[in-house]
This record gives sequence, C-alpha cells and structure tokens, in this order.
Amino acid sequence: MEADFQQRSKDVIAKLAGSKYGTTAFESEKKSYPKAMINFLAGNREKAMSFLQSEDADAQNHAHTLGIDFYSGFTLKGQVRKYFYFGKYLNPTYRQRMKKAMQIWTEVDPLTRHFPYQRHFWQKSTDNCDTWVDCRNTDNLKAMREVAVYLFAEETGNEKTRKIYKERISRNVRTLYQIGQGEWDSENYLGHTITSYINLYDFAKDLEVKSLAQSALDWFFASGALKYWRGGFGGPSKRDYSQGNCTWCSLATHSLGLYFGDSPLADPKPEPDEVHLITSSYRPPAAVMALAWKQFQKPVELLNSKPTYENWKLGGNNAPQFHETLYFGNTFQLGTLAQGSGGDWNGFKLMAFNTERGVDYFIAATGTDPTKISTSSVGGDNVAQYRNLVIWLNNKPQVPFQFFLPKSAKLETHNGVTFIRYEKTWLALTPINLKVEGINDKATHKISDRYPNDQILTATGTLKTISGFALEVGEQESYGSWEQFKLSVVEKSRLNLSQINSGIVEYQDVAGNIKLKYQGSGLPKVWRNGRYHDWKNRFAVYQNRDGGKTPISLGWKEGKLSVEAGGYNFQTQP
Repeated sequence: MEADFQQRSKDVIAKLAGSKYGTTAFESEKKSYPKAMINFLAGNREKAMSFLQSEDADAQNHAHTLGIDFYSGFTLKGQVRKYFYFGKYLNPTYRQRMKKAMQIWTEVDPLTRHFPYQRHFWQKSTDNCDTWVDCRNTDNLKAMREVAVYLFAEETGNEKTRKIYKERISRNVRTLYQIGQGEWDSENYLGHTITSYINLYDFAKDLEVKSLAQSALDWFFASGALKYWRGGFGGPSKRDYSQGNCTWCSLATHSLGLYFGDSPLADPKPEPDEVHLITSSYRPPAAVMALAWKQFQKPVELLNSKPTYENWKLGGNNAPQFHETLYFGNTFQLGTLAQGSGGDWNGFKLMAFNTERGVDYFIAATGTDPTKISTSSVGGDNVAQYRNLVIWLNNKPQVPFQFFLPKSAKLETHNGVTFIRYEKTWLALTPINLKVEGINDKATHKISDRYPNDQILTATGTLKTISGFALEVGEQESYGSWEQFKLSVVEKSRLNLSQINSGIVEYQDVAGNIKLKYQGSGLPKVWRNGRYHDWKNRFAVYQNRDGGKTPISLGWKEGKLSVEAGGYNFQTQP
C-alpha cells in the first residue's frame, strides 16, 4: 500500500511540476500556494520559496497582521503547511514575521474581532464577514478556520484561544461520531475538509488534539471509501455540483484516490491540494482501504441517515434530515434518497463497472437542465428502494425527467420497458405514466464539454397526476445473461398500478418487491419486500438493512464507528 501511495504521489508531483502559480490576491492561495509547494517537491526550491514568502498582493488589508494574510479559509490552509512543514526553508526573518503575526492574530479569538468594514465573498451578502478571520460556516471552511487558529495559537502560546478552539474541534469531531457530517459525502468539498484535518494531525503538539484529528480523518476516509470506487465517487451526496459524474471528475476522488487508487486510469488532472496528503504521515486504516476496494461480501444493502446541514443549531441533532439506501451488487453500486434530489443534494446515482474507464454512471432527475443533472428537481420527488429495485414518483403535471448515461450503453425497448446495457450491469426502466422520448441531442450537447462520453435520455409525464418510473438492476450473478435478464423482466417482473389513483405503486421482480405511497410532503410511505418501513427506526448513520453483518456501522448518537472489510476489523471513537 505504501509503495503504491508513494508512486501515485510521484506521479502527482511530476504532472503538476512547473505549473504557473497564480497570485496571492484575495484567496488565490487556494491554488497558488499548493502549486508552489508541489513545485518545491519537484526540485524547484528557489522559485517556490521565493513565491511562498513574497509580499501578499493585498498586504495593505493585512496591516494588523504585519502584512501576512490570515483571512480566507483557503489561504489559512496553505499558510499552515507553509509555516510548519516548509518553514525551515523560509527566510528566518520572514518566518519570524509570520510567527509574530500569528501571535497578534490569536491573542484573542479572531472570530470575535471586527473590522469597521466587510470583506466580500463573491459578492454574496450572506457570505460577507467583518471579522478578523473568514466567518463562513460551511463544514470545510469552518475546519480550515478552526484548525489554523488552533495551531497558530498553540505555536505562539496564546493558551486561552488554543483552548477555545480545542473545544470547538472536539465538539465537531464528536458530532461526526454521533450523527454524521452536515456537508455529507460532498463530491466537491470532502477533500478540503480532509486536508484541513491532515494539517491538524501533522502539526498539533497536544496529543489529545492529534488523536481528535486522527479520529476525524478515520471517519472522513471511511465515509469516503464507501462512496469511492475505481476512481469514481457515487451515491447520494450533499453539495453536489454535477461536476463529478465520471472517473476522476469529482474533486473528492483526487484526495481519496491518492490513497485508494484501484482505478484502471491514473488521475489525469490531480489537484495541487494533494500536497497536504503527500507530505503527511497520516494513513487510513487497512479496513478502510479494503472498504474502498469493496472487499466485502456482496450483495449488501445499507440503510443510512444524514443530518441536517446546520446541525449545530437548536434541534439540529434531534433527527436525520435525509434517509439513504445504498446497495452494492457485484458490478454496481446504487444509492438513493427518499426525497430524491433537490437544492444542493443529489438523491440518485448508480455507478457500474467499466473495464477501461473504471466506472460508468446512471443518474435520474426531474427537471430540464442537464448541466445540473445531479441536483435537478422540479420538487415533489418521492423515491423508494429495496436492494436492486427503485420506484420514483412525482405529482407535477407533465413532469420532465432526464437520465444521464454513457454513450457506450446499448438501449432496447420491449413491451414498453427501456432496457439499458452497460458492460456488466443491466437496467430495466419501466415508465409510469411516462413517455420515454429517447436521446436528447440538444441536452447531450450541453454536457459535452464536461462529459464527452455521456448522453441525456429524456422523458415526460403523460398525465396531470402522478408519473415516474420503476427501475430494476441486474447482472450475471443474479440473472445469468443479458437475454435472461430481459426475459425475466418481461415475463416475471410486475408493475402494479391498480391503486395509482391513491398514489400507490408496487414493483415485483423474481427476488423481492418495493411499494411506495406518494406523499405530498414529508417522507414517502414505503414497504420493502412486504414490510412497512418505519423511518423512525432507521436513524443509524450506517447500518445493515436487517441489523446483520455489514462492512460499516455507526449507530445514531452511539459514538463508535466499525469497519470490517478485506479480513480487517477497525473500530474507533473520539
């Protein structure tokens, strides 16, 4: 494992060496500092260090910290590794100025010190701050802020501030083990949170804090390993920007894949932020590595929960906001949310094995914007899943549906069912008051820059009442062959619409059934293989559908994470 990690690290350095750094204006250090650090590792030390200790482009705005920029979260993350890891290569005078600036900055909590004006983030008034440090509270930005303030206070002996931030960090890590992360499984931001805690793990002197950092990293890598596969990142996710629907497209895959690998393709465009991981001593537990490689008995189904985003607010930890079903077949993994997609969360994503590309994707959504396929929704989606079966219903008149799939997939229609053939995975899409219109060339063109190998299939509801689809997923292990799968669906599977006027739809295949009663608000009513699914009994962050053996488990507010995969067993709690 270590040899593979070191080789991938060398590949990252080789691919990024010589990149233009950019500037230090505002929070440009998000990219420019890591690029310079990577260039240092590539041997271009003098050029890299000259940039890392150059005067900040906005030095006049940082006169209170001697011209050193300690403001934006992304800048702070780079400043931490610059000082603690590369510090011995800095000019002693500059390094001493940084330390003095840290001391001034952390004399009191910088989040309580105010400027007489606001700093503007992307011209969004809701993101503006007048504090001495970035006040934005997304999970990843909060981690950057709290880790940096802690480490700089510890370095300069500002004990009161250090203790304040130690408690905040402790509270955040305990929350992970109690109810999960508000910014859960983000295909875009998970890596930024990881690299923040990597800094804490590497540079904290307080052994309790270092242990907290390790607990956080073990949790993040376990959660990431569950969704990572062969260079892809799938299943439902919070803060999904529809940019991660191909191998190595998701920002999270760069951080995770540096450790996990397991893809037939090398990462073609690694992220400069990987410098934090390359220069860190942290390694994920062996069981977590095996979890990423899917070295556990399949098929297996997990019923998981996700908390509300701002779960630190009053009542935010009373109950989950989202309920996830995650099913692992031998050649695919399929995940849904009961609420479907919407806002900034993706509620339906399937990844299927592909020998050459690693994985292919299948995504369903209501809406008409294919560039936002992961989170596109007209509202009112209800989704039920039992293992390889899904029912999706919506009550909007003539509701538009769109499906994201690879151009390599083969489509056939029999008895009104659209069959979709991936390399080793087979899909049967049965419409419910839905007209499948075929491949939409205009929509496919809109995504071609990002996804040249994928296409959009569109459909439209035919009535002013409930419409949607049922999905059955098969593979050789369950159906034998593609022809047998099609024959089984046509002759044995049954879609029951006898109660659709009451919003009830049921789908039966050869091994089980799923039934959904549409609800205009709240969670849908669901019966899984004949058993009513009580959401109140499904609060666990990770659990097996029947409470049996599972590769990962974490009870609701129980505080102990267990991972068992590849013959390894790992348990941890903060």
